[in-house]
Amino acid sequence: MTLLSSPFAKEPPFAHGQAPRTAVLYCNLGTPDSPGASDVRRFLAEFLGDPRVVEIPRLLWLLILHGIILRVRPAKSGAKYATIWTAEGSPLKIWTEKQAKMLQGWLAQRGHDVQVRYAMRYGSTSIASQLDALKAAGSTRILIVPAYPQYSATTTASLWDAVYHWAGKVRTIPELRFINHYHDDARYIAALAGRVQGYWQAHGRPDVLVMSFHGVPERTLHLGDPYHCECFKTARLLAEQLGLSKEQYKVTFQSRLGRAKWLEPYTEPTLIEMGQSGVKRVDVVCPAFTSDCLETLEEIDQEAREAFLHAGGKEFHYIECLNDDPAWITALADITQQHLQGWPTQAAPNAAALEASRLAALALGAKQ
Repeated sequence: MTLLSSPFAKEPPFAHGQAPRTAVLYCNLGTPDSPGASDVRRFLAEFLGDPRVVEIPRLLWLLILHGIILRVRPAKSGAKYATIWTAEGSPLKIWTEKQAKMLQGWLAQRGHDVQVRYAMRYGSTSIASQLDALKAAGSTRILIVPAYPQYSATTTASLWDAVYHWAGKVRTIPELRFINHYHDDARYIAALAGRVQGYWQAHGRPDVLVMSFHGVPERTLHLGDPYHCECFKTARLLAEQLGLSKEQYKVTFQSRLGRAKWLEPYTEPTLIEMGQSGVKRVDVVCPAFTSDCLETLEEIDQEAREAFLHAGGKEFHYIECLNDDPAWITALADITQQHLQGWPTQAAPNAAALEASRLAALALGAKQ
């Protein structure tokens, strides 16, 4: 007789008697392991193969992806990655890992005994591997925190897909919570404003501040994706915090892929038009990115810079992402703490503290 294999065969080993714990999984998009063509190809195959990212008929897209794109794009993208790569590796991974460690420290200072790990939706340090590790460590409650302030099906919903896929292979699923967005959270907006104001204090102010968000196909807006509206709300709140008039800032969208119409106006053509029309200085900030990455360091600070200056602009300033800014980590800790409400997270007192408490109680009883 043939026995059917268990769908939970690969689940991490469980040990009875483990104390239940609360955990936080901080998730970003991902990055290749290196700028090499093979690593970039593997990353792009997973990223662009996600039906949440490219919503065209599946078979047709897979033929295009594997027959054309993955034969040409890895070398070109690898060359771009090489221009931003550091001795420690990918900037996106460096900043995401640092943010997770700082978040753990911030929460611990507030008395929360929670384990914080980071994961990437695509590539190494996968969501499944980190959920496995958290579950093996006894986590029975897990909060999923996206590094994306604005909700989009192409990013945020894809995180949930990965979590649900993992849960489908697990016998005992931890309690799960998800943060969908924090695009209009006052603490996030204040951190962004502080970043911009700090830069202006050191370098002066521009003629125009360009707020460049990652683009998505325009059809997603008409299908009900809130990303477009959330980007514009973030921009409006940031402009209000900075005291900018409508003429002093512009909202644009970058990183267009393919020939379909994406959210407009597009970042680079807008910058070219500004340079040609006599705008002397622009500053660019990317509020949708909480960590600097290829899209900010190469696409904006290199390609967009060159386009603006070549079009006649005189000064181009890129304002770095929030990265490890203390105001941002504080905001992230506040947002996380808010969504942990109702779950037991207080650190258990150690043996010495318990003994001190017992002796204090005995002493108090003796006085009475």
